[in-house]
Amino acid sequence: MTSKKTMHVKLVRSVNGRLASHKACVKGLGLRRMHQTVEVEDTPCTRGMVNKVSYMVQVVEA
Repeated sequence: MTSKKTMHVKLVRSVNGRLASHKACVKGLGLRRMHQTVEVEDTPCTRGMVNKVSYMVQVVEA
């Protein structure tokens, strides 16, 4: 049995006034409010979303 790799992502900057595509990435990661932390699967898709909005989110070491 293989365990899926996950990472914790925290929203550290507001989405107000950001590009629509960046807002969509934050929403797609499951983040709704400031300082919220979510656990997402570590896939190339989610890595790309995190990289796109890297100035707004922080990867928290679990």
